[in-house]
Amino acid sequence: MRFPIRRLRRLRKTAKMRSMIRETTLLPSDLVCPVFVQEGIDERITVESMPGIQRLPLSDVIGEVESIKSAGIPAIMLFGLPSSKDDAGSSAFDGDGIVQRAASEVSRAFGDDIVIMSDVCLCQYTLSGHCGVIRDGPGRGGGSPVIDNDSSLEVLAKIAVSQAESGVDVVSPSAMMDGQVSAIRTALDDSGFSDVLIMPHSAKHRSGFYSPFRDAAECAPQFGDRSTYQMPYTNAREAMLEIESDVEEGADIVMIKPALAYLDLVAEARRRLDLPVAAFSVSGEYALVRAAAAAGYVDGTQIALEILHSIKRAGADIIVTYFAKDVAGSLLAE
Repeated sequence: MRFPIRRLRRLRKTAKMRSMIRETTLLPSDLVCPVFVQEGIDERITVESMPGIQRLPLSDVIGEVESIKSAGIPAIMLFGLPSSKDDAGSSAFDGDGIVQRAASEVSRAFGDDIVIMSDVCLCQYTLSGHCGVIRDGPGRGGGSPVIDNDSSLEVLAKIAVSQAESGVDVVSPSAMMDGQVSAIRTALDDSGFSDVLIMPHSAKHRSGFYSPFRDAAECAPQFGDRSTYQMPYTNAREAMLEIESDVEEGADIVMIKPALAYLDLVAEARRRLDLPVAAFSVSGEYALVRAAAAAGYVDGTQIALEILHSIKRAGADIIVTYFAKDVAGSLLAE
């Protein structure tokens, strides 16, 4: 049928009509809110590159989680900033580490009323700022340092188990080491944590969108970059192989990161898989919108809502986003 018989504007005539035929629904229950917890501080520290985001002292975590829960958001993702770092990243798997202490307190305070997710990586905890264990490269007398995949797996598994012992419900390895899901699944099961989920950052790309996070988490690499282990943003087929590998190794949920520039990969993962698909709307996506809004160029909340709806429309079941608290009220009001 052609105009004037087909008039699609009839479908948009009133707010109630638009609501009835809405194809994509985004709710606070679809969101995960990142939480930065820093060891050795007494007051909140605002992240300069991410207005509205703060590093929290341990004493403020319960209040922050209460505000997240009250907004209808069902889950947090913990990122830790330790007071000391070493070559082994040993504070990452310390039972008294900052993430472990925060998870334990949240678990005691909220029980099953909040889902506790945690980042499993080494970049915040190592002197190198890299996501894996460093060793000398090949060659006479040693070459340039390299990130050793297989020895990193042992450490990532130890981190995951220590977090599970502290009450974490979902461990989220972001190091992009080959075999990390299998190593963590085995370690969790052997330690009696077969009910702890794994949500790997399955297709995590080497992206300029991470820059504000490196400011927030103090984890910029001290040499080189992460191109030997994070995905090149040019390779969609390789991204699918990474995702399929994680599924074969036992991932419960897969994640694409970043989100906005990778909606094609979110959609393709959703098309191929029956598992839940997550996407991480990362720090740079947040910072760009907040900067434009501060300059008066855009309505920040409206842009955030459009971005998050596009991620959901592409097929994401779960969205990890720094916008979570900002938009939760608006989502309930829609």
